[in-house]
Amino acid sequence: MSADSIENLSSESRTFAPSVKFAAQANAQADLYTQADADSEKFWEQQASALVWAKPWEKTLQWQAPFAKWFIGGELNATVSALDRHIAEGRGDRIAFHFEGEPGDTRAISYAQLLSDVSQAAHALSEIGIKAGDRVAIYMPLIPEAVIAMLACARIGAIHSVVFGGFSADALLSRIQDADAKLVITADGGFRKGAPFALKPAVDEALKGEHNVEQVLVVQRTGQESAWVEGRDIWWHEIVTKQPTTHTPEAFSSEHPLFILYTSGTTAKPKGIFHTTGGYLTQVAYTHRVVFDIKPATDIYWCTADVGWITGHSYVVYGPLINGATQVIYEGTPDTPHKGRVFEIIEKYGVTILYTAPTLIRTWMKWGDEFPNKFDLTSLRLLGSVGEPINPEAWIWYRTVIGGDNCPIVDTWWQTETGAIMISPLPGVTATKPGSAMRALPGISAQVVDEKGVAVGNGHGGFLILDKPWPSMLRGVWGEEERFKATYWSRFPGIYFAGDGAKLDNDGAIWLLGRVDDVMNISGHRISTTEVESALVSHEAIAEAAVVGAADALTGQGIVAFVILRGGIAHADGEALVKELRDHVAKEIGPIAKPRQIMVVNELPKTRSGKIMRRLLKDVAEDRAVGDATTLADPNVMKLISQGLKEAKDED
Repeated sequence: MSADSIENLSSESRTFAPSVKFAAQANAQADLYTQADADSEKFWEQQASALVWAKPWEKTLQWQAPFAKWFIGGELNATVSALDRHIAEGRGDRIAFHFEGEPGDTRAISYAQLLSDVSQAAHALSEIGIKAGDRVAIYMPLIPEAVIAMLACARIGAIHSVVFGGFSADALLSRIQDADAKLVITADGGFRKGAPFALKPAVDEALKGEHNVEQVLVVQRTGQESAWVEGRDIWWHEIVTKQPTTHTPEAFSSEHPLFILYTSGTTAKPKGIFHTTGGYLTQVAYTHRVVFDIKPATDIYWCTADVGWITGHSYVVYGPLINGATQVIYEGTPDTPHKGRVFEIIEKYGVTILYTAPTLIRTWMKWGDEFPNKFDLTSLRLLGSVGEPINPEAWIWYRTVIGGDNCPIVDTWWQTETGAIMISPLPGVTATKPGSAMRALPGISAQVVDEKGVAVGNGHGGFLILDKPWPSMLRGVWGEEERFKATYWSRFPGIYFAGDGAKLDNDGAIWLLGRVDDVMNISGHRISTTEVESALVSHEAIAEAAVVGAADALTGQGIVAFVILRGGIAHADGEALVKELRDHVAKEIGPIAKPRQIMVVNELPKTRSGKIMRRLLKDVAEDRAVGDATTLADPNVMKLISQGLKEAKDED
């Protein structure tokens, strides 16, 4: 048995330093690490001073694991830093959002207009009876009103709980119940894959259950017929547009809850992660500024995440708006009406910074280079990746084909729970390695430890932990203090552990290895699914791979792989390709990692946020009935995979 908690199998020697020109003008220089190491609290005070405070804080940090309070005694309103300040300082005409609807409708919303819209919505919420501390569920497509609704809640001190518009009525109800929401803000529907989809019926269905919702505020987006409950349902345009366009904000405590966001629960009920105002805003503004090197006067920034996820909260709404950025938001899917839609939008608006998920990057690889090659992407100067580890070959493709070999890539690690980016290159400082998030940001302390919580040396793998408090950390699980302690703080007492494996390479760079739950035990060796998937994707024929460990009488677990082929690439067929891929994995990371079975598929089971549901693949690989597939973007995908695997041969 290896001494490593998770083995370090693959290696990467390629490095990419920032250009001299990029490094010279970068927002963050190397001395930022020195400043943070010298005095962590002073460092975070400097970052907090970038916000507008109605009352200064008296104490920077109070820490009694697992409970932290930051900037104690300070008071502020999130929207003053995000909106009012820019107008007061003469930037009201700057565009906050270029909105691109899937059907092709567009809106350009200035900071002055956004403040006016948020002010009207804040008055409307107060008229409905929403007060500071009340919870508001937001269930919407990615349209400007979703952002306006979030900011209007923050303006009056109500706590928003955004539920992704792709979730079912049951998922919506469970979140309404858990947060005890008084109001639901929704839309008649949105546009997806070339057609309108309805949202209001899911709200109506959800509200057949037990709840304390008093009103439903409905944005008219598609014009679909909507059932109507008199006295409960209100059209947004009827109540919001009649309100005054100015609103006096109230200042709230730094520790006043800003929002609740539920993590998807696969086996248990979702956890309501909640974040407070001062610390969260401090870190999202800081990380947005230094990781994306944002130059607000000249950059066009596009984070492709929906506001239903933490990435949309931190890097579409709060971080960019505090920094006065101009950004793109797009309602629809990347292949509507054609597979070049994202690249078309980059060209149209001259996007300079793109932040997206590895799953989309690998999808582009699958579709083929011809789609990005049709458009002018030379405006791009920085690329980012978020949501899961990125395979080295997908990283190289992203840099080469999308970035024209000219853009630094910031591969970021963070979670709903951390609130903001924790591990990432600084784009003007770090010589990056494809597939590595590199090191903790200045002000953040991350370690890789073994089962006993002892730090591992370079070249070894284990568990990723955060051993010092950070401003944007979760303050708890809503209404469930014991669950908060048990889930995040019990494995290593007083230390945060959220379940991710990682390794340090020989140079000390951090490599994320996915969830510890996804580690396979092959003949006594603990092998990460991420490393085997990356080895498969490094083969020229493969765009995407998912790997699971299936029960095996001989080895404990056998590796079963599901792969998607790249478009426009000539490759062997059938058994010849499977043999070639097995041999390739053995060559890349060793014979121990050779898959027992490999199946070529057209799609993988993914949640609507793009994460692969390996649990369902494991059900298939172990010949069990497939579990709950309701959260999948395409539930039919599992039937095809189940059928195909029965026909796939085991390794001889």
